[in-house]
Amino acid sequence: MDKPQDEKDYVAAPAPNDTVIDKPPRARVEDAIDEDDAPAPKRERDYLEGFLHAKPAEGPVGGAGSDLQQAVIDALKEIYDPEIPVNIYDLGLIYGVEVDDESDATITMTLTTPHCPVAETMPGEVELRAASVPGIRDAEVELVWDPPWSPEKMSDEARLELGML
Repeated sequence: MDKPQDEKDYVAAPAPNDTVIDKPPRARVEDAIDEDDAPAPKRERDYLEGFLHAKPAEGPVGGAGSDLQQAVIDALKEIYDPEIPVNIYDLGLIYGVEVDDESDATITMTLTTPHCPVAETMPGEVELRAASVPGIRDAEVELVWDPPWSPEKMSDEARLELGML
């Protein structure tokens, strides 16, 4: 790098603090936008708007044929007997599902035999699965042996799956 011999060749750059910035214009009353004439600003969709204004459903929460009872039944259809490739509802192990007005579920069920390998764990699994349904406050399983389970209690879908039709 060769240095120029003459000082005239150097151009001094202004220091950052020496830079002069024009001030913005002052706000004037006559420059104000009339809100009635101005277009509405575009807003993003408020996804909670309908939720916050929604009223709770009227009528009983539980009861025979309620949506909550059907949700519990659908949840129980996801539990399969480990020895039989059919869910416990279609297998006929669930005798009744009741949901009261306080969102408590009571499931009456049996097992294929008292000596069933899952006799100790199946009622607990049913209770946990029913209690996990949104809207259910508490779930209780009543294990009964009368009337005893028999293949006649199975649904047609279960019989077809097991080759009994």
